[in-house]
Amino acid sequence: MNYKIKLNSIQHFLFDVDGVLTDGTVLIDGKEYLRTLHSRDSYAIQYACGLGYSVFLITGGDSEHVKNAFESLGVTSVKLRSRNKLAVFQALKEEYQLKAEECLYMGDDIPDIPVMREVGLATVPFDASIDARTAAEYISPFYGGKGAVRDVIEQTLRVQNKWMLDHAYHW
Repeated sequence: MNYKIKLNSIQHFLFDVDGVLTDGTVLIDGKEYLRTLHSRDSYAIQYACGLGYSVFLITGGDSEHVKNAFESLGVTSVKLRSRNKLAVFQALKEEYQLKAEECLYMGDDIPDIPVMREVGLATVPFDASIDARTAAEYISPFYGGKGAVRDVIEQTLRVQNKWMLDHAYHW
């Protein structure tokens, strides 16, 4: 089935952080790891949240700063220290009454593959690992941390005629 058809059913976005929302580069400054986030990705996240979509982050990282930054954008839930991402996804499905076919997941590496096999639409950034790319139905032309998240959110909202509504012009 063409991935664009599946976009019609998407109500929930789930993303890994490192390599998806960031470019995978980690700067070490004392005890805290520093990461960068693309402004178009963050805009798309807050726009989708404002329309009532659920956005979840499942990451193996443990940065409370990352969690706080994304929660300020309206993200529904940030799950840190996720060693078993499939178990975290299953818990989120139960807690939020999610239907797998309504979920889009973007991951970039081997730990993401079990979740990718369970969701309605599995996606990866262009620079994802070969194993993750093989498991994906859609490969974004954008790199992780360079607009891949914006790409899948924008495509979903365009297909559902929810992109560029009046409130799109306000941050």
